[in-house]
Amino acid sequence: MGVERLGHVAIRVADMARAKSFYLSLGMQLVWDANDWAYLTAGADGLALLGPGYKAAGPHFAFHFKVRSEIDAIHSQLQSAGHSCGSILEHRDGTASFYLQDSEGNWLEMLYEPPGGIPSNLEGDAKHC
Repeated sequence: MGVERLGHVAIRVADMARAKSFYLSLGMQLVWDANDWAYLTAGADGLALLGPGYKAAGPHFAFHFKVRSEIDAIHSQLQSAGHSCGSILEHRDGTASFYLQDSEGNWLEMLYEPPGGIPSNLEGDAKHC
């Protein structure tokens, strides 16, 4: 069991349309688009844009796992070691994760990423699972 990769960074944005336009102009691909949250990729790496209305999480970085049971195992391991972890959540994009703070107070997410990556919610997108 172990972290597959450092998969994404999530940042807070004031203007979702302006932020998406900026990152798309850099060549990133839009994978998930909602009023309060968007997910873009550059290769295997991701960027989550958290709009003003997004309340589920704040800025963070995420470690991605390819096996769903590893999220349960790392959650138990961290709790057994005395770390305070949030509940494991099933997300609207097919992922599952939990949030915690590292030893320095930085927020991070432990995230299960389904086979094939985070699915797209964009109509007609070839990446849609």
